[in-house]
Amino acid sequence: MNKGIGLCGSHRTGKTTLARELASRTGMEFLLTATSEVFAQNGLDPAAAMDFHTRLWIQHKVVEAAETVWQGARGPFISDRTPLDMMAYTLADIQGGTALDFAELESYLDHCFSVTNRFFAELVVLQPAIPLVHEQGKAALNRSYMEHLNVLVKGLCCDERLHCRFSLMHRATVDLEARVAEVLQGIQFAEFR
Repeated sequence: MNKGIGLCGSHRTGKTTLARELASRTGMEFLLTATSEVFAQNGLDPAAAMDFHTRLWIQHKVVEAAETVWQGARGPFISDRTPLDMMAYTLADIQGGTALDFAELESYLDHCFSVTNRFFAELVVLQPAIPLVHEQGKAALNRSYMEHLNVLVKGLCCDERLHCRFSLMHRATVDLEARVAEVLQGIQFAEFR
């Protein structure tokens, strides 16, 4: 099985742009996930509020679509999202009064950790830092929500169920060249060759 480098974190942090640039510089395959398309195909708006069961249902669809993409890797790859992102969005929707099935949630989280460990050797967490630009069909540009997701992703990186390495991009690193340099410096690329 080919393993990859996964960029993770809140929406609108530059994951796709950075993943494309890293792939271009390293010769690794870039694998684009299609989260927005999965929502659109299922008639949902990623910026809309959802009850727990709808959120869990669509997040399962998102993970399935991403797994299909990652399974198609022809060699070591770089992807613009990971299951940690998907878990964070699911967890972010849970509040004090949210009605949920905890066993169903735990099963989903276990599955996401398993998928992460199967497909990724390294994760890089991009924190909210770059200027925000609104795009139709993308998640809400709410800085507080993005920070909430950021904290959730960082916490998931420390979960004992995660077996791959991770690093955290410095918030002050917003220039694309500097971001590329920081990742290239921190990743152990030898195992991907």
